[in-house]
Amino acid sequence: MADDDTAILGAADERSTAPPARPTDGPGLPQSGPAGGASRSPAAGGGPAGRWLPRIVMAGLVLAALTLRPPITSLGALLEEVRDGLGMSGTVAGLLTSVPALCFAVFGIAAPRLARRWGPGTIVCAGLAAITLGIAARPFAGGTGGFLAASAVALAGIAVSNVLIPVVIKAWFPDRVGPMTGLYSMALALGTSLAAALTVPMTGALGGSWRAGLAGWAVLAAVAVLPWLVVARQRGAAGPPTGAAVRPEEAPVRITSSPTAWWLALFFGLQATAAYITMGWMPQIFRDAGVPAGTAGVLLAVTMAVGVPLSFVVPRLAARMRHQGPLVVLLGLCGLAGEAGLWFAPAAGAWAWALLMGVSNCAFTLALTMIGMRATSSAGVVKLSAFVQCVGYLLSIPGPLLVGTLYQHSGGWGLPIALMAGLMVPQIAMGVLAGRDRRIEDEA
Repeated sequence: MADDDTAILGAADERSTAPPARPTDGPGLPQSGPAGGASRSPAAGGGPAGRWLPRIVMAGLVLAALTLRPPITSLGALLEEVRDGLGMSGTVAGLLTSVPALCFAVFGIAAPRLARRWGPGTIVCAGLAAITLGIAARPFAGGTGGFLAASAVALAGIAVSNVLIPVVIKAWFPDRVGPMTGLYSMALALGTSLAAALTVPMTGALGGSWRAGLAGWAVLAAVAVLPWLVVARQRGAAGPPTGAAVRPEEAPVRITSSPTAWWLALFFGLQATAAYITMGWMPQIFRDAGVPAGTAGVLLAVTMAVGVPLSFVVPRLAARMRHQGPLVVLLGLCGLAGEAGLWFAPAAGAWAWALLMGVSNCAFTLALTMIGMRATSSAGVVKLSAFVQCVGYLLSIPGPLLVGTLYQHSGGWGLPIALMAGLMVPQIAMGVLAGRDRRIEDEA
């Protein structure tokens, strides 16, 4: 999943004609110097260490992106073994696939306040440390409750990192937001795909224990912490971009009075539901149809990898369209076709269904792009982003849980897949409404 603020910053970078935001001397404090002057990294000119810091930050961004999705997709690849090993019911397994959305909604809200207190670099470093601890501890935490608690620790670290890494990009690379955002997004998709493809083979190489297979990803997370330890020491240099502040002339926006904000929040929530169901349950659908576990993991990796090139294509197409409804419909039809294939011939056409589901999952990128297009002021973008993500992630929580319950009580995948297809219809409808050429400031 490219992340919310990432897409917003990328869209703003393409559309804005204002001079790039200057780095900051401290959290929220603009660096001294002439307005609109040449941008430079916060540590530029600080001696040999200062000259190396931007490269360290760049390495940290890539490593962090590679780390942010394996805790989720590695679990999907081994969900059957985890269920058997912990004696977990289908309903509880569905809860596992819903926990990420809950944590993203709850812990993501706290990220800006934490960053103002200790600095974004420090909080990202702490978030990656939490990911390392959660991944390493959850297979050995003892029982389902301990597994869920340790997973929540890792997901809390992912949540705050999701929110704050784009802030660090804007502060350290104010004149290269687009390229750095693209690098970060590509590494994010790559980490998602690698975890889906390699978890099962890695488990076999580690003796066949699902506990070792899941815990092994803690090594990557621990490596990702190292560059951020250096960044955290430059706390004042990685403050939020000055462009995030509300300008005095901008009128306040009452977000809940905007119909477009609600349509977009509902679209975001429904596409997130589909994405989490896919990540959490699609490998199991294939395995129950007779596809080997390793192949099922690779199929999920294909689904995730489709987002790598399309994450660059979809925003550019959306930005050229006055109404993004046709894109919404196209992605939704791909999802319906993939779900129909999972119903009628899950094993025979597995590669085609995985590809179609991957294309459909690019609704996430489209939703984030529309956030940046549906507001004109900086205050509007910030409020719309927070509203859409909070409401959307909360709405996405019941879906994977309901799929697990239906699977357990029906003994097959007919009803769960029917639910997935049924949810795709309102997703298309909400996306078409949200895609109209409107601005929340005008509606409010």
